[in-house]
Amino acid sequence: MPRAIWTGSVSFGLVNVPVGLYSATEDHDVHFHQFEKDTTARIRNQRVNEKTGEEVAYEDIVKGAEVGDGNYVMLTPEELESVEPGKSRTIEISDFVKAAEIDPIYYQRSYYLAPADKTAVKPYLLLARAMQKADRIGIATFVMRGKQYLAAIRPRDDLLILETMFFADEVRDSARGIDQLPAKARVASKDLTMAVHLVEALTTTWDPKNYRDTYTARVNKLIDAKEKNREIAVPETSEETEGKVLDLLAALESSVEAAKKHKPGNTRGIPQLRTRKADDSSDKKPATKSASTRQSKKSTAKKSTGKKSAGRKAS
Repeated sequence: MPRAIWTGSVSFGLVNVPVGLYSATEDHDVHFHQFEKDTTARIRNQRVNEKTGEEVAYEDIVKGAEVGDGNYVMLTPEELESVEPGKSRTIEISDFVKAAEIDPIYYQRSYYLAPADKTAVKPYLLLARAMQKADRIGIATFVMRGKQYLAAIRPRDDLLILETMFFADEVRDSARGIDQLPAKARVASKDLTMAVHLVEALTTTWDPKNYRDTYTARVNKLIDAKEKNREIAVPETSEETEGKVLDLLAALESSVEAAKKHKPGNTRGIPQLRTRKADDSSDKKPATKSASTRQSKKSTAKKSTGKKSAGRKAS
C-alpha cells in the first residue's frame, strides 16, 4: 500500500474532511547512469567553484537571483523561509465550476484523495456524490512542501481526484512567439467535409489499454538482449518509391479509404523486434589467422616450386 505524500483535510464551507494525498501516476521510463567509455566507472557530478575548481560543501552554498547585467542578489535559506507560504494542512475549496469550462492546458499532475480514517468516510462520500450530482468540480489552493498549488478536485466513482494546475500567468499566450498562426488561412468546403469523414472513420471508444509506451518496451528488450549476449536484428528498409501527394483532397480520400481497416491504439504498424546472437569478436580472429596461414602456405609453395625449377635448369 503506497504511503500518503501529504495529509490534511479538504474544507468546503464549514465542513472539514481529513484526507491523504497519493500519487496517481508512476514513471516507467528506463533511467540510465553515466559511465566513462569502455569502463564500468560511474560519472559523478560535483558542486565545483568555477573560479577555483574546488568542490564546495552543500552547507556553504546559497541561492542567487540574477537581476540583470550579470549582477545577482544572494539569498540565504532563512531569508527564503521567511517569505514561504505559511504551513497549512487544509485544501480549501473556494469555488465550484463546470469541468468543461477549464482548458486542459491548465492541468499539471494527478493525485488520489482518500479518507484519512474511518470517521472521514461519510463526509468524504457526501462531498464526492454531491459534486457528481451537481456536475461540478471544486477549485482549491493548498501548500505542499513549501509551495502553493492551485488545484481542481473532481469525483470519479466515489473517489476524489486532485489535479494540480498552472496559474494563469504560467500559461503562455499563443498569440505571442508563434509566427504561423492559422487564423488567416482558408479551408475549402470539400476538404473540410472529407476531413470530417476521416475523423469519423478513425473515431473509436476510449480505452487507455489500447495505447502503450512502445519505445520504453523496445529499450527494455534491447537491454535484456544485450544482457544475454544477443543483439537486435534490424530489418533492411527499402527506400520509398511513392511520390508525395500534392492534392490535399486526394490525400484525404485515400486516408478515408485506408481508415476502413482502422484498429484503435498506437501499436499497429510497429515491426516486432527480433534478436540474434551477437557477433563475437573472438570468432573473427581465428578466421583471420587461418586466412593468413593459407596465404603463407601459398607463398611457401611458390618459393619451393621456384627452387625446384632453378635446380632443374642448373642440372
